[in-house]
Amino acid sequence: MRSTRQQARRAGFLYLVMAVIAPIGLMYVPGKLIVPENAAATADNIRASEGLLRIGIASELIHQALAVFLVLALYQLFRPVDESLARHLVALGALVSVPIMFVNVLNEVAALILVSDARFLSVFGRADLDAMAYLFLRLHTIGITVASIFWGLWLFPFGMLVIRSGFIPRFLGILLMLAGTGYLAAAFATLVLPRWAEAVGKVAFPLEVAEVPIIFWLAIWGARTRPTVQSR
Repeated sequence: MRSTRQQARRAGFLYLVMAVIAPIGLMYVPGKLIVPENAAATADNIRASEGLLRIGIASELIHQALAVFLVLALYQLFRPVDESLARHLVALGALVSVPIMFVNVLNEVAALILVSDARFLSVFGRADLDAMAYLFLRLHTIGITVASIFWGLWLFPFGMLVIRSGFIPRFLGILLMLAGTGYLAAAFATLVLPRWAEAVGKVAFPLEVAEVPIIFWLAIWGARTRPTVQSR
């Protein structure tokens, strides 16, 4: 039977590895390949750096698989605090967002196929293939935004569990809920109010970063000895 500190550090280790891997596929690779409003240049980048896009795909698949184990580790850690909230953490943290992200990878695979010069695509012109490849990468970006709704929602039960736990500082729970607010605001603006997306994003990003402290706290310090808590 693992101690509270061991459970917390295990969750922190998974969280930290996921946080290191995730930006590769979510930010670095798209930033290197996508040229905004230029389908031809984007398609040329994919053709020249097919391996880079595949690294991005691997990054997304790995960090989403890790997300499942992270959420389960957090469930085990927080179940004695409030089992109902812990179930909400699992549902919002993995049951919806992970399938969305796995399916979303197909958009990147489609872009790779469209620039592959496969014989069955010869009925399309080069410009048509480039446009479709660009479209699928754009859809992939939108898919990430949809998934980020749940990346925001799961931080609310997570934050409440931290606050109620007594073995992790309460301020970290408050920061988690601020981060959740940032994710939701950015996603809503991008999908519903695109004219305001850039302005909202500038405010939302610092809030999203508020998720980071809990990662290092769990990985380095773990948790204090679990106090006696009645399940609600």
